[in-house]
Amino acid sequence: MKKTQFEQLVIHDYEEKIFHLPVHSHTYYELVYIRKGSGVHLLNNNRLTYKTGDLFIISPEDQHYFEIRKSTHFTFIKFTDSYFAGHKMHRPDALMLSTPEAIMRNKLLKEVKLKMDEPCITILRNTVENIVAYNCRKDVASSPLVYYQMLSIFGLIKEAAAKLNIRIDNGQPDKEELISYIHQHIYDPSLIQIKSIASHFNIASSYFSDYFKRKFEISYRNYVNEYRLKLIEKRVLVPALTMKQIAYEFGFTDESHLSHFFRKMKEVSPAEFRKLNN
Repeated sequence: MKKTQFEQLVIHDYEEKIFHLPVHSHTYYELVYIRKGSGVHLLNNNRLTYKTGDLFIISPEDQHYFEIRKSTHFTFIKFTDSYFAGHKMHRPDALMLSTPEAIMRNKLLKEVKLKMDEPCITILRNTVENIVAYNCRKDVASSPLVYYQMLSIFGLIKEAAAKLNIRIDNGQPDKEELISYIHQHIYDPSLIQIKSIASHFNIASSYFSDYFKRKFEISYRNYVNEYRLKLIEKRVLVPALTMKQIAYEFGFTDESHLSHFFRKMKEVSPAEFRKLNN
């Protein structure tokens, strides 16, 4: 059974003694908060016991069902792909690296229960209650207030995942990983183009340049050019190497292309640089 939803955001809040649906999946995403009660959540091939205060995340690939042992009050927050896309103007930069949709699809977060302690437990409860309270409004899906409440839930999920040593940032690289990749592929210009390196690290290409500059306080283009230049300078100072060989090694189309790059960076040609330093 697969349930379909067309509205961007739907909130259901109710209590029941027997779960009203069979094992099912969705075309949408679902945050399930246990306001009170206990039982077992069958999520994919896992049996996860639940109690008051627990939070579960469900994506379209998942199948699930609840075995209710003690009458359970559920809050279901259901949203489609278009919900977060519709709030781009409110989106923090960090969401370019790990979107709520990507977090919801993280398989490791379906293998374990998210564990929270205070004050996160209270913050989560209050946030869910705020969202449910606002649900009386017709503009709930377009409300920036509800959107930011939703983001706070994902902030809590990130903290809980970090405690479980589960990485949910889509491979957001640290400085060493980025530099290692650039240095390793400096000889192949196609692999260090922004679209290539951004794709490798699962970062939006439109955001990568800003991300790199924040990390290193230098633009990505300038870093690559300066590092390439340092390597080329060393090659130029080796008399046995021809300019054609150096151009080929670093992926330039020909000697003229290499000379143009070198002169732009150093204000002298490679040949002039060799004479000045030998």
